[in-house]
Amino acid sequence: MSVLVYTENADGKFKKSTFEAVSYARAIADQNKTSLTAISIGDVGKDELANLGKYGAETILNVANEKLKNFVNQAYASVIAEAAKKQGADIVVLSNSFSGRGLAPRLGVKLEAGVADGAVSLPDQAGGKFIVKKTAFSGKAFAVVELTSANKVISLTPNSYKVVETGSTAKVEDFSPETKASDFTAVMKEIVRSTDKVSLPDADIVVSGGRGLKGPENWGMVQELANLLGAALACSKPVSDAGWRPHSEHVGQTGIAVSPNLYIAIGISGAIQHLAGVSSSKVIVVINKDADAPFFKVADYGIVGDAFEVVPKLIAAIKEYKASA
Repeated sequence: MSVLVYTENADGKFKKSTFEAVSYARAIADQNKTSLTAISIGDVGKDELANLGKYGAETILNVANEKLKNFVNQAYASVIAEAAKKQGADIVVLSNSFSGRGLAPRLGVKLEAGVADGAVSLPDQAGGKFIVKKTAFSGKAFAVVELTSANKVISLTPNSYKVVETGSTAKVEDFSPETKASDFTAVMKEIVRSTDKVSLPDADIVVSGGRGLKGPENWGMVQELANLLGAALACSKPVSDAGWRPHSEHVGQTGIAVSPNLYIAIGISGAIQHLAGVSSSKVIVVINKDADAPFFKVADYGIVGDAFEVVPKLIAAIKEYKASA
């Protein structure tokens, strides 16, 4: 019995959500008094791999295969499943990222495992049970599920578990499982990432704008607020559909699901499709001149007012605070 964690990377660098998953997996391993192995797939340097040991991984299986340089859902699932069998791991942990949401069900089939996708807290293992709290209905609710299978797969919602440094080190082992041609019937030819922006899925703070901003020419103040807060910039679906902002910034049920510590919605009414993608945020702040906007019903803090008056005042206040800090 042991725990295996898949450590996702972007261009050879591990993301914050990866370290959250390793910290989470370490805590599960401690609950069960067992070991933790991490598996890394792709072109990752030794120094970067060593970082995984800081968060509790004892052994790192490094898969450096040119065919697996870019994410291939079926092939990655086969490799991770093979690693789980090699290590005798009955619990597999991964981040509930874009790729994680594709991998979890495939791993469930390959390992004949129960799957808890979108976990938000550590499993409750009292009385020999294995109960996981997870998001449900596109993040609009929580579900408490019991995994009764011998093998278990858990995908962790980003920003739902803290990063914990253990100060330990890990040994790195090369792992070269056989790959089958059938695993490569569908491959990703190219991944284009925005390198000049804070990644939306990993952002601690997200500042988002909607149709209440009236046009793309008014996005400067939203961008300035995001820059001051070190936040990722986002928008509602109507905004991206109108071409005011790129589709890569669209958050919601049909866009990118986010779960930051702070989500600031400016001029967004709060349609149910938008709420489905942002409701996992820890704190939601809404700025809207319509006091009856649906978003206020789920907001932790709300400001009823014109965004063109409120946001500049908010920017000025933040600048004043930073100058005096």
